[in-house]
Amino acid sequence: MRNSSGRFTYRNPNVLESLRNSGQIAVRYVDGDGQQSMLYPWNPNGSEDAVAAICSQDGRHLAMMPHSDRSFLSWQWAEYPVDWKTSENQTAPWIKMFQNAYSWVTEERSCYSCGFL
Repeated sequence: MRNSSGRFTYRNPNVLESLRNSGQIAVRYVDGDGQQSMLYPWNPNGSEDAVAAICSQDGRHLAMMPHSDRSFLSWQWAEYPVDWKTSENQTAPWIKMFQNAYSWVTEERSCYSCGFL
């Protein structure tokens, strides 16, 4: 992960509570057991409440600190779980985000009517 900042912090604690209550915390930093973590290397920037990404209320917009564009291949991960590695699987879980975006753009025909495609 390349960053010297980028961690989620909240001047007003009500913001974090609001994000929690509305289901807008999209991704959290977790340890090897899938448990939320505040510890390095699992939470590399010390983001409060282990928040790695938040989304808009309608779910269409994602604000994310981990550089998924820099870690979609398994060799790009410093801490890649051994049990995930196989000779035929060279991609990391982040690739699914890009595959989903591609599928949505190519399959979502309603965008033609709004002039985006």
